Amino acid sequence: MIAFLKNEGKRTVLFLVLSIPALVVSFFHIGNLPIDAAWVPILLCGIPIVKGAVTGLVTRFDIKADVLVSIALVASIMIGETFAAGEVAFIMAVGGYLEERTVAKARAGIEKLVHLTPATARVVRDGREEIVPAEQVEIGDVLRVLAGETVVVDGTILKGQTSIDQSVMTGESLPVDKGAGDEVFSGTVNQFGTFDMTAQKVGEDSSLQRMIRLVQSADAGKAKIVGLADRWATWIVVTALLAAGITWLVTGEIIRSVTILVVFCPCALVLATPTAVMASIGNATKFGILVREGDALERLSQVKRIAFDKTGTLTYGRPEVVQVHSVDSLLDDRTLFSLAAAAELRSEHPLGKAIVAGYRQKHGALPGQPEAFELLAGRGVAARVTGQEILAGKEALMAEQKIPLPRELLILADKAKRKGCTVIYLARNGCAAGLIALSDTPRPDAAQTIAAIHETGVQTVLLTGDAEAAASHIAGLSGIRDVRADCLPETKLETIRVYQAGNEPVCMVGDGINDAPALKTAFVGIAMGGVGSDIAIDAADIVLVGDDIKEIPHLLQLSKKMMRTIKANLSASMALNFIAVTLAIIGVLNPVVGALVHNAGSVAVIINSSLLLKWRK
Repeated sequence: MIAFLKNEGKRTVLFLVLSIPALVVSFFHIGNLPIDAAWVPILLCGIPIVKGAVTGLVTRFDIKADVLVSIALVASIMIGETFAAGEVAFIMAVGGYLEERTVAKARAGIEKLVHLTPATARVVRDGREEIVPAEQVEIGDVLRVLAGETVVVDGTILKGQTSIDQSVMTGESLPVDKGAGDEVFSGTVNQFGTFDMTAQKVGEDSSLQRMIRLVQSADAGKAKIVGLADRWATWIVVTALLAAGITWLVTGEIIRSVTILVVFCPCALVLATPTAVMASIGNATKFGILVREGDALERLSQVKRIAFDKTGTLTYGRPEVVQVHSVDSLLDDRTLFSLAAAAELRSEHPLGKAIVAGYRQKHGALPGQPEAFELLAGRGVAARVTGQEILAGKEALMAEQKIPLPRELLILADKAKRKGCTVIYLARNGCAAGLIALSDTPRPDAAQTIAAIHETGVQTVLLTGDAEAAASHIAGLSGIRDVRADCLPETKLETIRVYQAGNEPVCMVGDGINDAPALKTAFVGIAMGGVGSDIAIDAADIVLVGDDIKEIPHLLQLSKKMMRTIKANLSASMALNFIAVTLAIIGVLNPVVGALVHNAGSVAVIINSSLLLKWRK
């Protein structure tokens, strides 16, 4: 029981549940109790409000809505209107609980980034390998990285050929071939083979550590929107106290002044935002959208530009075979495809796997096993298939094996590359045989989604770590005109900061670890929940659980509808309050009736907000 009461959320729910029957008993005078049952909500719900108001005033001179509530509670008790005091305490506690629920945070992304950093490094000294703690690596040290290991620090490859998974930095799903003289970054993963590198940026200067700092600084700098009640608290308190004071001086009736304070209590104001937000969150959930930050929808309504990552967001994030072309007169396209799939059957490279998967999908079966297989790290594969020597790899492999590529093949390859494709060249028995082009295909609803976003008046931009050709191709298919390619995490972050400095609040949509700083820096961050990394999800305010970007326009429209609802709630409740204040001044309302009339506005707010649950334009 003690553990239960220590949990603030559970304790608040318990106090609210106990307060409801107490208010009913007090209002209808049920039973012959020695004290008014309204003291239950006063003690359980009212004391925390008064305590918070006093603490804020004394320590920070912070005037919030609970200051007026506290004054009304104390004044009602002093003149014996305990039911009015209990009712106000209960309503305010409900509003506070809803607000707390909507702003709850659950972030652990920074810790997960930290865990990506290897604890040890393999240092080569005097021709011998030595395992040392990662923090002991110094600039100039020679490190050896085996297949499957994570690069510890930034540096340059001294010897060896490999493919590096750089998705942690760029978000791109395809590994990048690396050789002597090429840069490698901390946090990236060596896919094949072994290479030696010299350490150039270590400790806090490494790429991964810089990204961790970017996430931390972006999170600290993101402003939170203050609730309407607290935003207007000073004005409400001053107005209420002036009205109550003047009425007391003119009429000499303290009960009228207390009624004004009770009526002026911002119950509806406190409820206006959280009820509409919670209803909107419920609406979003029906469309596979998880809103993790309570004020995210309020911020989303102000967004003027949406920045999209490419891979895994506008596209599926996996390579697919889009073209097979044979230039060998003895091979048709299908036979060439079969030979390529057989050669790649034992390959662990994502492109090789994509070729095998593409063949199986198109022809319904796997090709035969190769008689021999050799992985040529960073270049391609060599295999013997049905007695034929097959090479599959990039242009450098063909040059290395002195296999000339016909002009027809080079023209086709150039056209494919301009469309953002990756080209695999094929050779049979020492002669060029053809090519296979692979591409990350866009989601079928991407263009429609972008068009719908533009209709809402919000502009779009593509921020991707991919090359210019691939980025422009996908942007063209999707209808995005503003394209920023070759982006590192800090590049995305800085681009967003520039937009926002120009009074263009940005919503970032991404899926990878590399998107985490941008998701945190953006006015609103939306992560892909299905394919997205845990770190990106933890950094975001909103998660698309089913990776369905077509619901983003609905989300934009919902956020604007929510703000219109909040403003309508506010206007109606304040109008009712001013009418009630006028009636209180002339003596028509007493504190109990005033509280009931005033709280009718709270009920109207809740009903109007609940309509958002089923709203769809």
